[in-house]
Amino acid sequence: MTLVSAPTEAVPISVLRTIKLPRLAKRHPLVFASGGFVLLLILLALAAPLYAGDPLNVDPFKRLQPPTSEFWFGCDNLGRDVFARTVFGAQISLMVGLISTATAALAGLLIGIISGYNRRLDNIIMRIMDGLMSIPTILLAIALVSLTRGGVGILIVAITIPQIPSVARLVRSVVLSVRERPYVEAALCGGARLPKVLWRHILPSTIPPLMVQSANVCASAILVEAGLSFLGAGVSPEIPSWGNMISSSRIYLATAPLTVFAPGICLALTILAVNLLGDGLRDLFDPRSKRRG
Repeated sequence: MTLVSAPTEAVPISVLRTIKLPRLAKRHPLVFASGGFVLLLILLALAAPLYAGDPLNVDPFKRLQPPTSEFWFGCDNLGRDVFARTVFGAQISLMVGLISTATAALAGLLIGIISGYNRRLDNIIMRIMDGLMSIPTILLAIALVSLTRGGVGILIVAITIPQIPSVARLVRSVVLSVRERPYVEAALCGGARLPKVLWRHILPSTIPPLMVQSANVCASAILVEAGLSFLGAGVSPEIPSWGNMISSSRIYLATAPLTVFAPGICLALTILAVNLLGDGLRDLFDPRSKRRG
């Protein structure tokens, strides 16, 4: 699944320098709340070994045990702690989402700048990007898993490749707009070298829309990872992941509903928070979009 944001007018990088937490919480509560939730989730996932139990410990005598003071969410069909597996499952989802987003953002930024500034390579690069956008993420992941041993690395590659074109096309649209600005032409006429112009005048204008698009890409990557794990094409079944937890426990929904609801609600809230963060960043960097809405 690929999300493409509408091209926005370049926003000066100085906007980022004026952001302060009290003002952000007051004027843009959506960004503050969603960003705080995502940050809290990352901290909880990183600190999971400090407070959560062993997600791989199997105890047949505790099979499908209801919630207790020891096991807050009960146990699954193999007697494993559902709370521990849910918390550790956040590590996989967030790791795949953040790494895929960072890789797609960096690759798309480089490709978009080259395509937007070099008229000769623009048509060739964009046709390649159109070809990559036509590749379904799930089919690519299944093909890569069938040809290799699978694993988190292959999963990240399969999710990242289809996401690069959306970032590249967005950056390209910004570069096409900025390169015609008078200050860019004045810098070139004044003898400034092209790398310096790209670094000081064009690259800063791509950062705000790139941050908005990265939030959309991250939400998409987390959802795709869960879907692939649900289908058995993601991480190994023994590794706790929200997708494979839902897949292995769905037949016990009537007898042990928390084994499905716990990872499902965490997945839904995470994707919602990341999407709201993207919407809030769009309003923050382009207030006119909020007024139009």
